[in-house]
Amino acid sequence: MAESMLGLGDNIVAAPLQHATSPQWMRRAGWGISGLMILFMAFDSVTKLALERHVVEATTKIGYPLDCIRPLGFICLVCTILYAIPRTAILGAILLTAYLGGAIASKVRIEDPLFGSVLFGVYFGVLVWGGLYLRDKHLRALIPLRRDLSRESL
Repeated sequence: MAESMLGLGDNIVAAPLQHATSPQWMRRAGWGISGLMILFMAFDSVTKLALERHVVEATTKIGYPLDCIRPLGFICLVCTILYAIPRTAILGAILLTAYLGGAIASKVRIEDPLFGSVLFGVYFGVLVWGGLYLRDKHLRALIPLRRDLSRESL
């Protein structure tokens, strides 16, 4: 069985990897979900960079000044590009999670509705990580989902 060396501080831990290939449906579903997230986040970035009227209204309503909108668009675009590249996808997912966390905090601050607005960032974060989980066997090896074996003996 193949093993991967994961550096944790000064300790090195050997973690078993799954077989060399993942089921094709997982990779396809993962790239499909990730592709939708990439398209949405890229669209969000471009509209911020272009200072589209609706984006300016929504962002200033949350309390951000006009001169913060383009930098937010640039940050979002960089995070999205990192997420789209397989080699840097985990870093991109971490950074997108932070970006979405900021959006959630902004919505909570202005007391937007929980399910209609505030949790929107949570839903997107779950999709970002879900897509990556399905397409990346190394992430699945690092964070395995396991069946409850105690029920199988019944």
